[in-house]
Amino acid sequence: MSYANKSLTNVTAEQQSQGLLERLLFSTVTTVPCCVFLYINGTMLFTLRSKTVFRETSRYILLFNLLFADTVQMAVSQLLYILAACQLRLTYPLCGVLTMLTDLTNGISPLTLVVMSLERYVAVCYPLRHSTIITIRNTEVAIVVVLVFCSLNTLIQVILLLDFPFKDLESLQMKEFCSHISMFLGPMSDIYDKVYTCVLFVSAGVAVISSYIGVMIAARSASTDKASARKARNTLLLHMGQLGLSLSSTIYNPIIIALSRIVTRIVFVRAQNVLYVCIFILPRCLSSLIYGIRDQTIRPVLINHLCCRLKLSVISVKAKVSP
Repeated sequence: MSYANKSLTNVTAEQQSQGLLERLLFSTVTTVPCCVFLYINGTMLFTLRSKTVFRETSRYILLFNLLFADTVQMAVSQLLYILAACQLRLTYPLCGVLTMLTDLTNGISPLTLVVMSLERYVAVCYPLRHSTIITIRNTEVAIVVVLVFCSLNTLIQVILLLDFPFKDLESLQMKEFCSHISMFLGPMSDIYDKVYTCVLFVSAGVAVISSYIGVMIAARSASTDKASARKARNTLLLHMGQLGLSLSSTIYNPIIIALSRIVTRIVFVRAQNVLYVCIFILPRCLSSLIYGIRDQTIRPVLINHLCCRLKLSVISVKAKVSP
């Protein structure tokens, strides 16, 4: 009997060790790329504030706003992932603050892409009026409108959460890990989230596609600069791709829920980690990589900042090694 208990204890300890090792492995696989992407995004944000031409050009201001929202969302998402991997459960108020922050930044990205698409549309279709329509002041007003709209959505979600009878709970400590799904404490929260997401991305998609069609029509006009129209058309295609990547993060929860019902827990955890990297982390870094490589004005400055930091790190390492 004692031998059986000893064998059972050894098996349980081995399973716990394997579970800990697997969590550590997956945490490393997700955290390392996230840190690399955060470094790239941070360097890109610094680049966009390093020169006057970037601070006083509307499309670069909008790009800064887009990258900042993506970077914040990626950082908060990674924080929630690490907390879940460490099996740390938060209180409902703290989890609510973190998830509302991710919702706020998640809504900023598609709306900023809409404004950027409209800016390209005006640049091609109304080139003579571009400097009077797309001013720094109007750009700042557009950013404020985007923030107000996203904040209003967050406020509605908070009101829906307050409708939940927290006083009936024994404790505000969560029984599940903090995530967007775990904060759907009532049916209205889930329904509102789905309706808002559909309306947001359908509206954003229509706006970006309409801008693309307008640029295509203008490109056939003899009075339009063909090179400028072609560049704007490629930029709008890029915006549609970015919008699709932003949309991919909204289908993460339905995929996870569906997988949890048809696969084993081990397969589910592994699939969840892969989807997290592909759907959440990777799209948040593609904007800075694409714009940094594609834009002729940003590229040399970005490469210079990345290379200078790399040289400084190498010099500091050599200084420590040398006697």
